[in-house]
Amino acid sequence: MINNKIIDLDECVLNALDLFQKEKLPNVNIKFKKPLIVGSGNAAVTGKIIFSDKDAVFADESNYKDKIENNRVDGAVIISASGGKHAPLIAKYLKIKKIKTVLMTNNPNALASKYSDKTHVFPKNPEPYTYNTSTYLGMILSKTKENPKKIKEALRKIDKFSKKLKNYDSYFIIVPEEFDYTREMFLTKFDELFGPKISGRVFTYEQTKHAKTLVPSDKELFVGLGVNNKIFGKNRVNIPFKGKEAGLIATGYYFIGKIQKQNPDYFKKNIESYVKFASRVFNQEIKIIS
Repeated sequence: MINNKIIDLDECVLNALDLFQKEKLPNVNIKFKKPLIVGSGNAAVTGKIIFSDKDAVFADESNYKDKIENNRVDGAVIISASGGKHAPLIAKYLKIKKIKTVLMTNNPNALASKYSDKTHVFPKNPEPYTYNTSTYLGMILSKTKENPKKIKEALRKIDKFSKKLKNYDSYFIIVPEEFDYTREMFLTKFDELFGPKISGRVFTYEQTKHAKTLVPSDKELFVGLGVNNKIFGKNRVNIPFKGKEAGLIATGYYFIGKIQKQNPDYFKKNIESYVKFASRVFNQEIKIIS
């Protein structure tokens, strides 16, 4: 059964940018010299973007213990939109290890805050489970200081590039070299929204040169996101972009939302049953919209 209360990802992006024109973002000043930055999924990528200028050790829920054992860190930052799932376990372990911990979250009642030394709560919109658009976008904006109004104005200009997307069953997004960290965020969105139904691949221009186009498909669309691609793929569209990481993520999510709009409602049809499954797996109540 399709849940028609759920908006598409492109609408979620616009709502998030509206929010950040009204809400003030926390100023996170991390004074650790060599911090452990830990998060799950796109939270981990968010950490890499925000702290790319620090001598940091990056980890996720699978390897944070090994990272602590093999690196001398003087503090930790946990990034988690909900402050739940793996975050409380990680925060508790860090407390046992007597590692001073800062939590970056969107939940004022985050379970992980119980074990953290300091908590920064970022504003967010109610969003469908897994979308995490206003959540991590706000955290990244707090670092890049981009203008959300200008980002939104630029998004409206790319609508002309997103017509007839249902003619393709796979997408190859090419991003500039300096935005390598964003690739994983786009891949995660393809997984969450389309699963095995629609293929998404994301590489930088230089990475694309390494046999990524060896097997061609007439139904694959190559999307240059801030890249003027003239050689890769049979079907091409190039979307102009100037800005920093938050703007690129918003642009990519917006475009992926257009793909979502022009295809069957895979996400909306399956999200209810998946949330029930995820609630059992994490032994926590997970809501469809939170």
